[in-house]
Amino acid sequence: MAAPDYKDLEKRMNGAVEALKTEFAGLRTGRAHVSLLEPVTVESYGAQMPLQQVGTVSAPEARMLAVSVWDKSNVAAVEKGIRNSGLGLNPVVDGMTVRVPIPELTEERRVDLAKVASGYAEQAKVAVRNVRRHGIDDAKAAEKDGDFSKDDVKKAEDDIQKLTDTYVKKVDEILSEKQAEIMQV
Repeated sequence: MAAPDYKDLEKRMNGAVEALKTEFAGLRTGRAHVSLLEPVTVESYGAQMPLQQVGTVSAPEARMLAVSVWDKSNVAAVEKGIRNSGLGLNPVVDGMTVRVPIPELTEERRVDLAKVASGYAEQAKVAVRNVRRHGIDDAKAAEKDGDFSKDDVKKAEDDIQKLTDTYVKKVDEILSEKQAEIMQV
């Protein structure tokens, strides 16, 4: 077994942070953002397809999303897909465009969203810690194989822990920003 691959460990930890950013992009903060509709699927031509494959999503106003549907036969399916997506949105059909007003968030809903954000952040931290564990396991396996001394293992553990601390701190910073964004009125 070879020594821990620090570049790979860092890449995997960074992947956890990027996944967190993607999760946060889908959290509704009361402002319209095109990524809000990314999880929506539409039944079109006999198959479920992502909304982005049947129309263009834009945010013409701060509290409004608009989906310009490319094929008139898909307008009703787009409306139904958004309505049934579980996002709590009520789309309005306007010709070939489906308008999606973004409702104002209540204080209670903001607190709930902040808790959801904390949960996502905790999942990202767990993912980072799992990468740390794998790296340390690799170092210990290298010691068993005779490739590493006890001092090498200790240094590897320290280096991996520093890397972990850096990424956990990044997760905390991203969470703080998102919670501030959610809670601002």
